[in-house]
Amino acid sequence: MTVEVQHGVGLTRRVLDAVRADPGRSMFEPAAWVGHTPWVDGAPRPMSADELACAVFPSGRPLSPSLREWLAFDRGLFDRHGWFADDGGFAPRTLDELVDDELGAPWGEIYAPLADRFPECFLLPGGSDSRRVLAVGEPDSAGEYPVLALDVDDMPYVGLMYPGFDVYAAEAAGLVHCVFETYTALAADPVYGRRMREHAARGFAGELCLEYPF
Repeated sequence: MTVEVQHGVGLTRRVLDAVRADPGRSMFEPAAWVGHTPWVDGAPRPMSADELACAVFPSGRPLSPSLREWLAFDRGLFDRHGWFADDGGFAPRTLDELVDDELGAPWGEIYAPLADRFPECFLLPGGSDSRRVLAVGEPDSAGEYPVLALDVDDMPYVGLMYPGFDVYAAEAAGLVHCVFETYTALAADPVYGRRMREHAARGFAGELCLEYPF
């Protein structure tokens, strides 16, 4: 398999081909564990070419290639998870704000020391007690932003789970098969480990995760 279809736009297009075949199916099985989360709720609502041409995050950082490709197909998945403000612009949250909104007190306060490190976060579907979060920051060599796992079941934790939305979506669609003995298992993957380690160097001081106390 060529590199082009294992990362970024190429991988996302493969996901979109699978989604178009059955857009209402759940992203995660068994749905009883995490609820029915359709890829598309109703008809796709693409972002227009004009909107995409000028779309950037509030920080000024560009959309990643996979996000741009996905939004050209449908913005509904992100709409359902609070990505947009009333005026249609992106509405990121700092990591502690997202934790507080999703998990409540006292967890947001515990994650407050990480707010400056992860200032532009967006919720993604997935997990039951845990959460999946796209963290906009320094992109990897594929131009992608990492997807983090948040977990407070034992000790408060945040770790690198996917190197980008491209791989996150491909794993949910069954195109990439990951064995997650730990959240950070993809760091040892022969295809995606390099990108995971790039994000580790940029956002985690060389580590793959951070644990309480932060």
